[in-house]
Amino acid sequence: MKRYQELPIGGVIPGGATPHLVQTGGWRSGRKPSFNEKLCVNCLLCWAHCPEATIVVERLQMRGFSYDHCKGCGICSQVCPTGAITMIEEAAITPALATKAGEEVCV
Repeated sequence: MKRYQELPIGGVIPGGATPHLVQTGGWRSGRKPSFNEKLCVNCLLCWAHCPEATIVVERLQMRGFSYDHCKGCGICSQVCPTGAITMIEEAAITPALATKAGEEVCV
């Protein structure tokens, strides 16, 4: 095995490991974000702060979440200035789940 001094500078991850290829929402914390469109002012702070790129945005408007990748960290609800995003228990989400482009989106 080579020592680290002998290895080339930089590195390559063959094939990549983007969130779109790896669905990691299955180990969520037990809470999901819930979106109230009436309270949203489309500041997109949630989108800018989400560490997993789960905020679905179309034409500069927040449309919901991709739960396939959401970990339930709650950062989106903490940065939302209007309270349009709240964290609720996983089992509490039952209404209006729509499928869009193969992803689960709460609208």
